[in-house]
Amino acid sequence: MFDNLSDKLQNVFSGFRSKGKLTEEDIDAGIKEIRMALLEADVNFKVVKKFCRQVKERCMTADVMDSLTPGQNVVKIVLEEMQALLGGETTELHLGSRIPSVIMLVGLQGSGKTTAASKLAYRLKKKGHVPLLAACDVYRPAAADQLQTLGDEQGVRVFRGDGKHPVEIAKGAVQDAIDNMRDVVIVDTAGRLHVDQDMMDEAVAIRDAVKPDQIFMVVDAMTGQDVVNVVSEFARQVDFDGVIMTKMDGDARGGGALSIREVTGKPIVFISAGEKADTLEVFHPDRMAKRILGMGDVVSVIERAIEVQDKEIEKAEAERLARAQFDFNDFLDIIKQTRKMGGLGSLVSALPGGNKALADGNVDEGELDRIEAIINSMTPEERSKPNMLNGSRRARIARGSGMSVTQVNQLIKRFNETRKQVKKVMTAFNAQSKGKKGKRRRKMRIPGMGNIDFSKFEDMK
Repeated sequence: MFDNLSDKLQNVFSGFRSKGKLTEEDIDAGIKEIRMALLEADVNFKVVKKFCRQVKERCMTADVMDSLTPGQNVVKIVLEEMQALLGGETTELHLGSRIPSVIMLVGLQGSGKTTAASKLAYRLKKKGHVPLLAACDVYRPAAADQLQTLGDEQGVRVFRGDGKHPVEIAKGAVQDAIDNMRDVVIVDTAGRLHVDQDMMDEAVAIRDAVKPDQIFMVVDAMTGQDVVNVVSEFARQVDFDGVIMTKMDGDARGGGALSIREVTGKPIVFISAGEKADTLEVFHPDRMAKRILGMGDVVSVIERAIEVQDKEIEKAEAERLARAQFDFNDFLDIIKQTRKMGGLGSLVSALPGGNKALADGNVDEGELDRIEAIINSMTPEERSKPNMLNGSRRARIARGSGMSVTQVNQLIKRFNETRKQVKKVMTAFNAQSKGKKGKRRRKMRIPGMGNIDFSKFEDMK
């Protein structure tokens, strides 16, 4: 998703960066290319018009035109406007104070509501909630069976009621949750066209019957800008709170995702890429904007790595990190986690310029095997003390792994760069944990890494 758009925008930025000084003609030409790239990505034309106007107005200021690095300033402006277009701030899921809280999903048929419902249940369960799935799609053949299968896989109860009356099923699910100590009910409704008034009335009836704390519209990211009219009509009749964007791993142009917030005022809350239960992620406008502009999303990679971290190494790894002793054992753990995250291709796609590298065939999936072979050829002492890897040791490791000394040297260089990045990231996390001025800094808790005082990373060399 967004690969073509990202490539075109990076070409525009390269043109800006190559000029020591920008003229109005340069900016006009660049804005024109940006406009065409967005339109080709199927972004709503009204959204494109407004976006380009705002970018140009900011680019024509003296701060940009007279700057020593005007190209970089233009890129910064486009990034900020892209982030604003996508919603600006991250929207969190807010459950009501009542028990059970009720979440209702609506959308077109085929948008992925049932799968999204199960993924949301999985996410809530991981956070300590006890969710209940309500099978209110009584029209699509085997819809309830599909939800039941997904619920069984995740250990989440599914309420099916009589299987005939959606409103009664939704009400029954709420009562079942009360009776069985379930604190969240997720109502999976039938897919419906926005022009089908009877089905829209049914959605309103379910809403009025269970009074959900949150209503999410599930949108297929591959729909394109046509989704704007659909989402607008759902917003008018059902008045949902936010969007769950599915199928973000598809190869569509993705214009709908860039249009929804601007046209409807409704935020994208979650995105999903893949079929697995753990692929539902919180939508971060700033991170998505960076990915679209080819700047990568390293923070999400790190968060994902933390989530898939093996429980058996959690304590030991936390202790090592707390002592700021990132070594080849940790590096090997990263490799293992990378495989769990979808392999090298998935990881590279989130790095700056990663999508272009993948498109150009510059990513070798066998690289992980070679890295593991080199690390496994080290002694336990060498893994824990990387600084002792002198020339003779590197030659021995090369022979043992079947690699060249050059390959060993390249890996060690990558390791040292990664160690520096770990320091920066942990320092950033620590900065986020600061309270008000004058107050004592608190330890920050990150899932899967225990209680670690990340200020210790400030001393890492």
